[in-house]
Amino acid sequence: MPPLGFIQEVFKVMRQANHHVFQVLTKRAERLAELSPVLNWSENVWMGVTVERSDYKRRIDSLRMTGAAVKFLSLEPLLDDLGELNLTSIDWVIVGGESGPGARPMQAEWVRAIRDQCLQRHEPFFFKQWGGFHKKKAWRTLDGRTWDQMPPRAADRSVAIG
Repeated sequence: MPPLGFIQEVFKVMRQANHHVFQVLTKRAERLAELSPVLNWSENVWMGVTVERSDYKRRIDSLRMTGAAVKFLSLEPLLDDLGELNLTSIDWVIVGGESGPGARPMQAEWVRAIRDQCLQRHEPFFFKQWGGFHKKKAWRTLDGRTWDQMPPRAADRSVAIG
C-alpha cells in the first residue's frame, strides 16, 4: 500500500491540474474512509468504489464518508444481483459486465434493477458494456438504447470513460 505522504502528493498534483477530471477508483474502501479526513479534496477529483457482488455493498458506506465532490459506484464486473442499493450521497452509477476469456455472464435483470433504482432517485446511470469475450458484438445497449448519463457537475467537462 502506498504511504499517506505519497497519496497526499498525488492529491496535490490532481488539485493543481484542475483543468482535468480525475476518476479515482478503489476496492479498498475502508482505507479510503480512514485517509479521507487528511486528504485535500478538490472538485476535479471524483472518487469511486467497485462493488461487484452484494457482499461488497459495505464499500458504498465507506465512500459516502469521504470528502469527494463527486462520489460514484463502479458496479463492474457485475457478478450477482445487488438487490436494493442505498444511493444516498452517490452522484453516479456505472454498470458493466466482465470481459475477456472466461468472463462470467451478467444477467439483464440485475442491470435493469440498478437502472430502475437510479431512475427512481434521478441518479445518473451509465451502462458501460455487457462484457463477454466478444464485448464489441454485444455492445452496450440496454432495452434498445444506450445509457450515457453523467453527474450534473460534469455538464461542462469532457470526460472519457474507458
